[in-house]
Amino acid sequence: MFKLIGALLGFYFWGFFGALIGYLLGSFIDRYKAYGMGGVNPLSQAQRQSVFLETVFISMGKLAKADGHISQNEIDHVEQFIQKLGMSTEHRQRAVALFKQGADANFDIKPNLNKFIAICGNTNDLKQMLLVYLIVMALSDGHIHTDEEIMLKDIARHFGYDQTAFKRILDMVLNQSHFAGGQTSSATSLEDAYKALGVSTESSDQEIKRAYRKLMSQYHPDKLMGQGVPEDMIAVATEQAKEIQVAYNLITTSRKKTEG
Repeated sequence: MFKLIGALLGFYFWGFFGALIGYLLGSFIDRYKAYGMGGVNPLSQAQRQSVFLETVFISMGKLAKADGHISQNEIDHVEQFIQKLGMSTEHRQRAVALFKQGADANFDIKPNLNKFIAICGNTNDLKQMLLVYLIVMALSDGHIHTDEEIMLKDIARHFGYDQTAFKRILDMVLNQSHFAGGQTSSATSLEDAYKALGVSTESSDQEIKRAYRKLMSQYHPDKLMGQGVPEDMIAVATEQAKEIQVAYNLITTSRKKTEG
């Protein structure tokens, strides 16, 4: 939007070259508004990607240790998670090392969370995406343990989310997971679909569409990479987007039948 405005204003005041400069400046503003500094500064983007990866896997190690010990199942889940991402060899090795670091009983995670806030905290949606990744990981064995949920709440609180906001994110991810693989056959799938989008049966069609579009925008690969999610960690967001799409389709189909 700003690149068009910049081009028109530039042309009006200074002609062709003014339009070109206005377009470039407008493009810069558009990318900044969409992605934060990571989208317009490659050095900043690389730093955000490094910190995002670091925080995700250190936090996963801490989550796995939340109940006092790390089971083989939890180790297997982390390895499966890494394989699902299709990470590069370099990132895979670093992820394992970071997981072990976070799993150390004496490791204090707060400095890492503060670092994440300092470097990534002002980027649109990145704090929420980190929570989504951690919730997905905690769900890898089918449910979230009490100790894991307590720690997730602590991390969310550190990021500025109150209990209500965290519960909303948790409910959305939990219900999105019900649509993995495009499955919609459960008896409560329609109710789950509304929860997956963070809306209710009382929401209007416009409200539901707005919620759907907002979620799909948050999970858009280009936007996430621009904000600071490493390219080889986009698979989780892509899967979430597919689940959101299935949930939305179920709601719209159901409403059309009701209207018919």
